[in-house]
Amino acid sequence: MQISYKKQLCAKWVSTKSIVVLLCLLAVACHRKSVPEYTLGGSGRLHTEMGYASYYADKFEGRKTASGEAFHQSAFTAAHKHLPFGTQVSVINLSNQKSVIVRINDRGPFVRGRIIDLSKSAAKSLDMLRSGVAKVKIEYRK
Repeated sequence: MQISYKKQLCAKWVSTKSIVVLLCLLAVACHRKSVPEYTLGGSGRLHTEMGYASYYADKFEGRKTASGEAFHQSAFTAAHKHLPFGTQVSVINLSNQKSVIVRINDRGPFVRGRIIDLSKSAAKSLDMLRSGVAKVKIEYRK
């Protein structure tokens, strides 16, 4: 039994169409959605503050923070005057655009013009260990 030319052409067209659809689906599945470099927890409005960041001295290692947990220079944590403990904050060094996400677990800083105190690991990620203080922008959801 021989298939007519019309049916063969139709079968080829359906086969080609199926392959194109599969390739499109694969491309969509593999495509990375454009999301910010960082992701902040929460669903509220994005808030921004500008000021200076500093980082904790080594003498604070192991001491209790205002949240009750021990401070560790290796953790990506920070102190802020009023944000709730556990808030995730994006910190952007304005001199080099490097950014890091930290979790608030302490209160401070108590120096005029400073808006956040960072752990040494976070400060290192922002490339501010040498200067000790850097002009930053912080972003968080409330």
